[in-house]
Amino acid sequence: MTLTPLVYWAQRHEEIYLRVELTDAVNIGVQVRENVLQFQALGHGAKGQHQYEFRLEFLLPVKSEVSHKSTQRQVNITVRKEQRGWWERLTVQERKPVFLAPDFNRWLEESDAEMEIREKEEKRNRLKAVRHTEEGFVSLKTSFLFVYNLVQFLGFSWIFVNMTVRLFIFGQDSLYDTFHTISDVMFFCQILASVEVLNAAFGFVRTGVIPTLIQVVGRNFVLFIIFGSLEEMQHRPVVFFVFYLWSAIEIFRYPFYMLRCFNTKWKTLTWLRYTVWIPLYPLGVLAEAVAVIQSIPIFVQTKLFSIPLPKAIGTSVSFSHVLHAYLILMFWGLFINFRHLYKQRKKQFQTKKRKTH
Repeated sequence: MTLTPLVYWAQRHEEIYLRVELTDAVNIGVQVRENVLQFQALGHGAKGQHQYEFRLEFLLPVKSEVSHKSTQRQVNITVRKEQRGWWERLTVQERKPVFLAPDFNRWLEESDAEMEIREKEEKRNRLKAVRHTEEGFVSLKTSFLFVYNLVQFLGFSWIFVNMTVRLFIFGQDSLYDTFHTISDVMFFCQILASVEVLNAAFGFVRTGVIPTLIQVVGRNFVLFIIFGSLEEMQHRPVVFFVFYLWSAIEIFRYPFYMLRCFNTKWKTLTWLRYTVWIPLYPLGVLAEAVAVIQSIPIFVQTKLFSIPLPKAIGTSVSFSHVLHAYLILMFWGLFINFRHLYKQRKKQFQTKKRKTH
């Protein structure tokens, strides 16, 4: 004797939903032929663990493609109507089969179904509007980042090329007037570099805030405090080496970021961006440390930036003490940034190896 499971149904304007009450159903067969749905499965139903099956002839044409999903408690079937519309009943027979009942968990009247459609349409429109706004924001952000990196690339390229040409033309003499020749553009580029800290803080770029802050603050300290405030330091060769090493790193970094704004990569540039810093970054920090060490006697002699103490003590704290502490922090920052850059490099080239394999 054929056993029939309990079947619950509901409809929308475009679909029919069937819920078959079978627990742990296996060997499920569901197909639609000539507007008739046939179902069979082995599972635990109203009569226990048996083979169950049923047959439904729909009121109106449906599509032959049918989808079903089995859970531990039931089998859910979705059938799509051939034409969009609301059916007055499910089957051709006016008298519904005894095993069939409305699925009140999903049951809607036609007016409610129309309202559901409108709500879904409004939700889609809202999502489209949000997506459009986000795309506009992304486009604006991309344009901003591209222009910023372009300006920085042009600035540091001018510095690097200018210093290189002057070195070839004037030789060692060019080492002594680097500050007065280059400083205006370097001041501009390093002040503008402060934007990178904000970009990292607000999530415009995916990088750490701390490493970015260390680099920007460290460079600006050397540029403004060591070189900018001491005229005696402005004619020393160390200025040339600091500026040259800074710009040599940036002429590869900024064009790499420019291309990344448009999800584009140039293999050679990518390699240079993640490799050139290995010798240049420590050399740059070493040149900065030399500049700080050379400035200490000048700060002691001029008492510039010294911190006055109460008259009862009758002395002041020399700024040179701050510089000694800064030297320690400088090499601590070198360790942090070197580790950060090494992790970036490792991640970049490990990803490439995985893709090639």
